[in-house]
Amino acid sequence: MGLHLPDGGHLTHGFQTKSKRISATSIFFESIPYYLDRGTELIDYDALQRDAHNVFPKIIIAGTTAYPRLLDYKRFRQICDSVGAVLLADMAHISGLVAAKVVPSPFDYADVVSSTTHKTLRGPRSGVIFYRKRERSTEKSDVNCCIPTDQLETRINNAVFPGLQGGPHENAIAAVAAMAFEASRPEFHDYSRQILSNAQALANALTSHGIRLVTGGTDIHFVLVDLSNSPGKPKLSRGDGARVQMVADLVGIVLNKNTVLGDSSAQQPSGLRLGTPALTTRGFKEKDFEKVASFIDELLDLTVMVKSISSKSLFFFELFISKICGPQYYSILMFSKNLKII
Repeated sequence: MGLHLPDGGHLTHGFQTKSKRISATSIFFESIPYYLDRGTELIDYDALQRDAHNVFPKIIIAGTTAYPRLLDYKRFRQICDSVGAVLLADMAHISGLVAAKVVPSPFDYADVVSSTTHKTLRGPRSGVIFYRKRERSTEKSDVNCCIPTDQLETRINNAVFPGLQGGPHENAIAAVAAMAFEASRPEFHDYSRQILSNAQALANALTSHGIRLVTGGTDIHFVLVDLSNSPGKPKLSRGDGARVQMVADLVGIVLNKNTVLGDSSAQQPSGLRLGTPALTTRGFKEKDFEKVASFIDELLDLTVMVKSISSKSLFFFELFISKICGPQYYSILMFSKNLKII
């Protein structure tokens, strides 16, 4: 079981559509999603527990890609224990924050923890897997786990090699080691705290511009904007995340379109995901992110202007902005120039 993709889950956590199984986790395994509460936009742990007792999954994944709140690992552990499931915590997006001890760690509760190394850890493109080697000292499961703890090491090692990999890349291993050393330094911990502080500043500033954030804010390093329901931007509507991303590319802003609750298409979603780590690395502080929020506000207005004079079709919108002319082109150039000033 994994969090549903439109609700903030990752496509590698078992996502599938009615007509297609998307990744290996849904192609080779039977996967069942769990969901957010439609009212709070938070993970519905009660519903997850009910569904788990109906299907008795072998593994539950506690991990997200576009969920701006902390996970309740203790509750995940309780649910897994009640059905005999392995708890896999995928901390790919927050591993740097976990290493810096600025957000709760999954290690006390999970059987297996996985992470990429190139996101908040600022390392090379790689991945790491941690597994429990002995039973947890806390309460036992209500149901015997489908994979005993003493088998995790053998199964994972055999799956990595020879199951999936050939020769190791020593250069990547050395880079991961350098990354781990950097993450242990006090400077990295200070940097991680600044990431969170900047994320709060960005969230508050965007909200002040009438831009709605999913769950109303963030606990981690990014915010998720809902363009379909932003009071300050009534002319933006469902599916406009793709249009904003196209215009952002033209003016030099790196962000990504993202699904939010109610979206039916990942190609034309209604959300935007904005993170603070990269600009924090460049030395940005809270005041700087207030300026960033004002640029995002201008970006949305610019998208509305271009949308008003172009086709409703996303294809023709992209064609239009790639060959745009007249005062609209001037506006885009000026906006881009203002960005480069800072």
